[in-house]
Amino acid sequence: MTDPGTTESGPTERRSPLDAVHRAAGASFTDFAGWQMPVRYSSDLAEHHAVRTHAGIFDLSHMGEIILLGPGSAAALDFALAGRLSAIEIGQAKYSLLLDEDGGIIDDLVVYRTGDDRYMVVANAANREVVAKELVARAEGFDTFVSDESDDVALVALQGPDARAVLEETPGFGVDDGPSNDVEEFDVQLAALKYYRAFPATFEGEPVLVARTGYTGEDGFELYVAPDRAARLWEALTETGGPRVVPAGLASRDTLRLEAGMPLYGHELNRDILPVQAGLGRVVALAKEGDFVGRAAIEAGPPTDAPVLVGLAAEGRRAARADYEVYDGEGADAARVGVVTSGALSPTLGHPVAMAFVAPDAAEPGRELYVDVRGTRVPASVVPLPFYKRPA
Repeated sequence: MTDPGTTESGPTERRSPLDAVHRAAGASFTDFAGWQMPVRYSSDLAEHHAVRTHAGIFDLSHMGEIILLGPGSAAALDFALAGRLSAIEIGQAKYSLLLDEDGGIIDDLVVYRTGDDRYMVVANAANREVVAKELVARAEGFDTFVSDESDDVALVALQGPDARAVLEETPGFGVDDGPSNDVEEFDVQLAALKYYRAFPATFEGEPVLVARTGYTGEDGFELYVAPDRAARLWEALTETGGPRVVPAGLASRDTLRLEAGMPLYGHELNRDILPVQAGLGRVVALAKEGDFVGRAAIEAGPPTDAPVLVGLAAEGRRAARADYEVYDGEGADAARVGVVTSGALSPTLGHPVAMAFVAPDAAEPGRELYVDVRGTRVPASVVPLPFYKRPA
């Protein structure tokens, strides 16, 4: 059989099941891990502010979904990942890391327990194949079956202060309870749903997993649905939300997650970085019983001079970008102490923010450093992450 992602002449672009919806809405596209995904619809700023003030809707169908099924699934995940996944309940989600033997980060993941012996691992689009391959290899010897079901799942995210209200008002949602489809029970379960929890529901009679998760720093939901139902779900949410729901692309998603201090694979996370360097030491469950891949390297820890991730805040309008160098002074004799991994002029805060890996002795909060912004040393202060927290 021919791989659907290739032709006789080579690889082809992958397109979301929502591609026609995005094109009708006038989206601009970018290549992301081989997918053509909307980078913006109107303006990055408008979409960013919509999520902070009302709600934005995102297409995340390029993400990977790998299923583990069987009585040995929990034990397999405890060995394969850095966290203690056997401890999560049905309907709970947990952020975790896939490490290599040297403790470096292969990918950061969200794992959902969707049944007694069923787990769904959500991987970044660029790492879907390697995550699936690693999970298959690491599950060998455990009583579990690993299946990459990414092509059978579409993902729509509704993020922002109005997200819950729009979801409640959108017709078609229910909870499948035998012959009935209880809309009132859906509202009850939605109201009770805590952060990093999920429940199975229906939309117009078809299954949908409703998760209170996201990557924007706002309250919100991620909805897992069959690809052929994604367009109808998107249309229902945008029609119900009206001006409260704005289609948002990858550009605004990046500035939203940056303000929230959330790491992005390939920027803050990679195989050369141990979790503790990126402020993710808490994600690694060293107290869990048994071995896991990368445990020995994590216990040994990084070298004492290994760089650590910090937040940088500056004044003015000149924003640092990825790969800009960081110095301990503005003069020609200043020492290079680090490098920016992500940076932008914060739409919410109105001043430049960045994340950077810097030497440990330059990482204390309040320390003034200098970022080389196209030949000019711009002062920036080390600040705690995140830069932004949503109002309580």
